[in-house]
Amino acid sequence: MHELRSSASRAQAGKRVLITGGAGFVGSHLADELLAHGYRVRVLDNLCAQVHGMQAARPAYLAEDVELMVGDVCDPVAVRLALRDVDGVFHLAAAVGVGQSMYQIAHYTHTNNLGTAVLLEALVERPVQRLVVASSMSIYGEGAYVDADGTPVPVRERPLAQLRRAQWEPSVDGRPLQPVPTDERKPAEPSSVYALSKLDQERLCLIVGQAYAIPTTALRFFNIYGTRQALSNPYTGVLAIFAARLLNRKPPVIFEDGAQRRDFVHVSDVARACRLAYECESAAGLALNVGSGQAVSINEVGQRIAAAMGIDDLPPQVSGNYRVGDIRHCFADIALARERIGYAPQVDLQQGLEELVEWLREQTAADGVEAANAELARRGLQG
Repeated sequence: MHELRSSASRAQAGKRVLITGGAGFVGSHLADELLAHGYRVRVLDNLCAQVHGMQAARPAYLAEDVELMVGDVCDPVAVRLALRDVDGVFHLAAAVGVGQSMYQIAHYTHTNNLGTAVLLEALVERPVQRLVVASSMSIYGEGAYVDADGTPVPVRERPLAQLRRAQWEPSVDGRPLQPVPTDERKPAEPSSVYALSKLDQERLCLIVGQAYAIPTTALRFFNIYGTRQALSNPYTGVLAIFAARLLNRKPPVIFEDGAQRRDFVHVSDVARACRLAYECESAAGLALNVGSGQAVSINEVGQRIAAAMGIDDLPPQVSGNYRVGDIRHCFADIALARERIGYAPQVDLQQGLEELVEWLREQTAADGVEAANAELARRGLQG
């Protein structure tokens, strides 16, 4: 499989690809991955203030060889210009955040749904050789569960009344359930506006790709972490939020009881998965999980990031609060991605945390978590 992938990279060398949202966290790492394999990279990014700050400029971490076009994926003119002389597209541009999406509904649907539609209309007029779209594990809602006999049991969003009683674990007819790795066959049950918009992005791309013979693959990213994540954005990944709190000498805040489990995947593994999917013709029409395949509790993550940063006097604060739209457990079964595109994660959590901490030594972060949580509470989205 490695030899096949190497041949595919050589065949693509010199071709120009577009990354929408490519100046951000995942996009910039993907640009590095593609440049290292001989691609020419163009980025379309609006450098939004929530990610890049109010004085948005070309990020210092964005490779010099990247051609940056500042523009919005919702702008048809900017998209058409960005697609000139492009062989393929990685569509990463999106507004990201479960909690915020529940009250900035128009913003999330405009950016994610309309932005994808604008891109696809442009691709209808100017088709490309390949399209890879960033989807999300959030589309699943709750992950996969089995009962005591090992029988799969479908689980819907936890009722608000259950959350108010601090009964965190999903159950069916009073039966306790066991979370198991979630594979791509699990039906989508989005429980937030963000999750629904990501499902829409995925399906729009796969439907239009099939109709117009543009080989398209959707990648369902799990919880991504690593360098370059926007530390001052309180709606970004949980590890970055915890790190920002610790940098400001404040304890990480954990919702529910902290026993909820997630799958943390290093950004370099995600970038490689994007390239592998692009280079694999047989991945066309598929949606694939991209995770580590390992389940880790939020409590453990909070403890491990503090330990890696050498901070032992700010233990995570377990609030016992909940957020509407949050799920309990979801972690990836990555067997299909391993089989179809040769994906295998290479960075384990400890190695990834050590790299993250080295980067954090040079960073500052504004802590917006308390303001963000207060806004959710004001709107009745946090209890």
